[in-house]
Amino acid sequence: MMHWHLIIIIILIICSHASTSTSANSGGRVEYLPGFQGPLPFYLETGYVGVDENEDVQLFYYFIRSESDPDHDPLMLWITGGPGCSSITGLLYEIGPIQFEAMHYNGSLPTLTLTPNSWTKMASIIFLDIPVGTGFSYARTKWASRSTDNLLSERAYEFMRKWFEGHPEFVSNPFYVGGDSYSGVPVPIITHLISDGNEAANLPYINLKGYVLGNPSTFSEESNYKIRFANGMGLISDELYKSLFHTCHGEYRSQYISASNIGCRQNLKLYEECIDGIFADHVLEPYCSDPMRLIKLPTQKLVDEYRPLSSSDCRVYRTHLVYYWILEASEALHTRKGTIKEWKRCSDLNFTKTVYDVRPYHQNLSKKGYRSLIYSGDHDMIIPHQSTQAWIRDLNYSVIDQWRSWKLNGQIAGYTESYSNMMTYATVKGGGHTAPEYKPEECVAMFKRWISNQPL
Repeated sequence: MMHWHLIIIIILIICSHASTSTSANSGGRVEYLPGFQGPLPFYLETGYVGVDENEDVQLFYYFIRSESDPDHDPLMLWITGGPGCSSITGLLYEIGPIQFEAMHYNGSLPTLTLTPNSWTKMASIIFLDIPVGTGFSYARTKWASRSTDNLLSERAYEFMRKWFEGHPEFVSNPFYVGGDSYSGVPVPIITHLISDGNEAANLPYINLKGYVLGNPSTFSEESNYKIRFANGMGLISDELYKSLFHTCHGEYRSQYISASNIGCRQNLKLYEECIDGIFADHVLEPYCSDPMRLIKLPTQKLVDEYRPLSSSDCRVYRTHLVYYWILEASEALHTRKGTIKEWKRCSDLNFTKTVYDVRPYHQNLSKKGYRSLIYSGDHDMIIPHQSTQAWIRDLNYSVIDQWRSWKLNGQIAGYTESYSNMMTYATVKGGGHTAPEYKPEECVAMFKRWISNQPL
C-alpha cells in the first residue's frame, strides 16, 4: 500500500514539473486579430519564455517571420525603451507590419491596417516585453519582480537562448539586437553578453552580427545637449544660449548646479519658459494635453475630446488607441489571464538604474568587429542628435565615409557618416523620438540598405 502511495506522489511531482515546463516556454501562432479584416497575411506568433531562478520571470513576446526569405533573412530581437514600454509600441507604431488606421476615434474597436514600411519585409523580428512587469510579462514572486539594467540584459540573453531551443531553425540566421530610446542602455549590454557567451562556447551558438539603435540613451550627460539643440532650432535666442553656457559652464542638470550660482539658475528658468508648450518628442508637432488622462475617461467623453483631433493634429493620441484594442485582443494573443493586474503600454516598474554610461560597451563591441547602425530623428529634443554624435566621436574611430546626405526618391532623407569600427550613423530628416514613427518610409529604406550591407 505504501508503495502505491509513493508511486502516486512521484507521478504527481513529474506531472506538475512537466506542466510547469510547458507553461514556462510556450508559443502559438496568431492568425486573426480583432480590428483586422481577414487572416493575417504574415506569420505572427506570441508566447512566454520563463527565465531567472525557477523561471519566476515570464517574458512575453511577439514574433513575426520575415515576409521575404525567413530561412535566410536576419533575425532581430527588438526592445522598446522606457524602461517599461511594451514592445507592442515597436510592432504597431514603428517598424511592424500593421498599424492603427489614422481616423477620428468614434468609440468603436480601433481598426488595424497593413503598413508598406515594415522592417519585417527583410528581417524576422522578436518584439520582447522586457523588463519584467512590461506589457504582458510578469513575475511569479515579489522578489522576481525587481529589475535593473544588468538584470534586464541578463534575462534578455537567457530569453534568447531558450527561445532558440524552441526555434532551432533560426539559429544559423544572422542575428542582431535592436531597440530605441532607453534601450540604448541595455541593447549594447545584451549584445556584449551574447558575444561573451559565444566565446565561452555557450549553447546554442548565436550567429551575432551586430546591433541597431534609434534615438538611444547612452550616457547621463546627454541631457546637457538639449540646450544646444534648442538654440539650433531657434527655440532660444543666441544671447540666452551664450549666457547659459557662460553661467552654467556647459552643465545644465539642476542636481549639479550650485545653489549659489544664481545666474545659471535664472537663465535655466528663462530656458524653461521658452520651451514651455514645445512637444519634446518632435518639436514641430503640436503640444497636446496629457493623453494618459484620456484613457481614464468614460468612452463617450473620450470620443468628445478626441473627435476634433485627427492623428496628424495630435499623433500622441493615436498611441493610446491600443488601450481600447488590447481589451479585445488579449485572448487572441494567447495571454494568460490573471497574471497581470492591468495592461499598460508603459508601466511603472520596480526598476533600479545601475548603468549610467554604455560607451565602454560600444568600444568593446567595436573591437570585436560587430556592425552597428545608430540613427537619430533630427527633431527629437529628448535625446538630441548632437548628444549621439558626441559619444560616437568619443569612441575615436576614423571616418571612412564622411558626412553626406542620403536620399530617397531623389530627396534628402537625412545625413550619414561611417567609421572604421563598422558603425554607421544616420540622421532622419524630420524624424522625432522615435524616428520610424514619424518617417516610416525613410527609416525602412535606411534599415534595408544597412541590413543588406549597402551604403546608405
